[in-house]
Amino acid sequence: MLKAVDIMTKEVITVTEETSVRDLARILTEHHIGSVPVVDAGGRLIGIVTESDLIEQDKNFHIPTVISLFDWIIYLESEKKFERELKRMTARTVSEIYTREVVTIEPSTPVSQIADTMTSRKIHALPVVDGEKLVGIVARIDLIRSMAGS
Repeated sequence: MLKAVDIMTKEVITVTEETSVRDLARILTEHHIGSVPVVDAGGRLIGIVTESDLIEQDKNFHIPTVISLFDWIIYLESEKKFERELKRMTARTVSEIYTREVVTIEPSTPVSQIADTMTSRKIHALPVVDGEKLVGIVARIDLIRSMAGS
């Protein structure tokens, strides 16, 4: 039975929180990848940033509906959601757009479980970690290659 270690990409392209959004876009396009693990100075996985995170910067800006009552402003929609959306749309670095709660797998994770996780959570790539150390990444294309016997 194939495992993550058998199909993963071992030479993982990574970014840090300080990587600019412009550099991130260049990395994604130059390497033809859809997501990049975010690592700290010690090389530990701290998050992941995807094409979708980057694309959100170009979406239409939605101004929430508010009611002014006396000297108060009452948001009819989530004020926190508005603040998050504004922060993501004006982001200059990866630290402002990446996802901190990362679904990961271990080198011994069976391919069938990887496929289940990707489909049920709608994830396109899973970082492979050994303890806290990033050792690889499995993308959907890696699963497809394993089916083709490549």
